[in-house]
Amino acid sequence: PLPARRMQGAGKALHELLVSAQRRGCLTAGVYESAKLMNVDPDNVAFCVLATDEEDEGDIALQIHFTLIQAFCCENDIDIVRVNDVAKLAAIVGPSEESGEPRDLHCILITNPNEDGWKDPALEKLNSFCEESRNVNDWVPTITLPE
Repeated sequence: PLPARRMQGAGKALHELLVSAQRRGCLTAGVYESAKLMNVDPDNVAFCVLATDEEDEGDIALQIHFTLIQAFCCENDIDIVRVNDVAKLAAIVGPSEESGEPRDLHCILITNPNEDGWKDPALEKLNSFCEESRNVNDWVPTITLPE
């Protein structure tokens, strides 16, 4: 596994990416919403986050969705990470703006912003973190979000 310092950097970068993606309207939350988007527009997906809490471990349906999403990401060269804390994600991403309802945060996609040439430094950091993880055969690295 990669050193703890790299992990912390990745956690911080993920936090920044989620905040900026949400601000730019480039964030899709929800297993079904994400699957739909991947079918329609895979080239527009820049990054994928899968999240579980302990009680999700026994959720077979969710694990099957994750397996399919991971396979899809691998096929389409989309970087993907896991987060073991849905509550922390909820604190960052918050409820849906339209309905105020809590969102399904088990899967979050970051889509490419429409502005050409806009590069998110946090996304670049995460891309290189994922690349380094793959080099040590960790295909879906787990990231811990900062407190």
